[in-house]
Amino acid sequence: MSLGILAGAVVGALAVLIALFKMMWRVAEPNEALIISGSNHKMEGLGEGMGFRIVTGRGTLVLPGVQAVRKLSLDLNETQLSVECVTHQGIPLKVRGVVIFKVGDDFVSIANAARRFLDQQKLMSERVHIVFAGHLRAIVGGLTVEDMIRDREKLTGQARSACGTEMEKLGLIVDSLQIHEIEDPTGYIKNLAAPHAAAVQRDARIAQAEANRRATEAEQQAAARMSEATRDSEILQAGYQAERDQASAKARQAGPLADAAARQEVVVQETRVAELEAHRTEQRLQTDVRKPADAQAYEKRTLAAAERDARISAAEADAKETELASAATATATRVTGEAEAAAAHAKGLAVAEATRAKGLAEAESIKARAAALAENQEAVVAQQLAERWPEIVEAGASAFGNVDQMVLLNGADGMADMFAKAMTMGGTGLGLARRLLAGVGPDPAAGGGAPAAVPAPRSEEIAVGDGE
Repeated sequence: MSLGILAGAVVGALAVLIALFKMMWRVAEPNEALIISGSNHKMEGLGEGMGFRIVTGRGTLVLPGVQAVRKLSLDLNETQLSVECVTHQGIPLKVRGVVIFKVGDDFVSIANAARRFLDQQKLMSERVHIVFAGHLRAIVGGLTVEDMIRDREKLTGQARSACGTEMEKLGLIVDSLQIHEIEDPTGYIKNLAAPHAAAVQRDARIAQAEANRRATEAEQQAAARMSEATRDSEILQAGYQAERDQASAKARQAGPLADAAARQEVVVQETRVAELEAHRTEQRLQTDVRKPADAQAYEKRTLAAAERDARISAAEADAKETELASAATATATRVTGEAEAAAAHAKGLAVAEATRAKGLAEAESIKARAAALAENQEAVVAQQLAERWPEIVEAGASAFGNVDQMVLLNGADGMADMFAKAMTMGGTGLGLARRLLAGVGPDPAAGGGAPAAVPAPRSEEIAVGDGE
């Protein structure tokens, strides 16, 4: 029983101790400082006998009823600045900004702030605004509008420097001071900015125009490149299409071309065969026709030459016989007509010589024409007739071979008439000469190889007179 009571007493005592400890133990949050008053404490950096103790970030024992514990916030605070100022030029301005501040972290700052704001922490922003408003008016009064516009950092720095000592006394530190806006109710800043705004607007318009020009040029160049690319693409496509069409045309023409080539080869081979056939036919004609014809022509020419020689020999014999007969006749009639016979004979010889010379000249002329016209057979025949002309004359004179007696009347005129008639009677001999020269043999009806003799007139039929 006594043990139970003892245990209960111990537990009660522990509970009381725990409760007392809990009542006496205080812990400072990171954003606050505990201000413990009621006893003298010596702290580093503070004077002796300050009368309170500062605890930050840790716990401490506080004697209830003996010591009082209050909290000082270390959070950030801000105050909005709206200060009407007058510049060094006398131009009224309204400066708007913000000040961000807090109680300093060191014990001195905390102590200064605790002495001034421990019970008035909500009035801290108002006090700071008053401090900064006064210093801003003093600073702006020594500056021009241009200085404030162009160098706001200078205004901010001077304000922080001017307020630093007073803020330190208050135990506050300024984390940030920003000048947001400078209002100009008179329009001075606007007028001041007008030239620059116009210049900026001008430069902006110029820049915009330049940008538009460059953009237009870039668009035109892009359009030109697009057109060029389109043209090149169309040209390439046209080229490819032409190649495809050409290939298709070649493919379509391959069959006909092959057939044409085959037919051409057949025609070439047939032409060669025809040429070979023509060559063989020509050779056969050379062998079967031309050579036999040349042989026959050679035979005929040889026979004609032999016949011609025979006829010449016969003509010469006849002429000799006629000459002998004429000599006999002339001797018989020498007494009656020696003078006339001699004259007629001389004239006849002269006519015969002249005829022979004429025939030779014509033969030479015909020979020249025959040389120019080698293919003209008539010219050749005429040439051969000219060459045989003396024989023809001799054949015509053979008509007088059987004349026993010749009486010439009327002198030389009678002799000429007689010679003309004798030549007329020799026409048959002329036709025979042409046939001989043309290679035609003697008439079979003539009864042999010798030419038919022209019947000589009887002696009693020859009467040369005075034309009666």
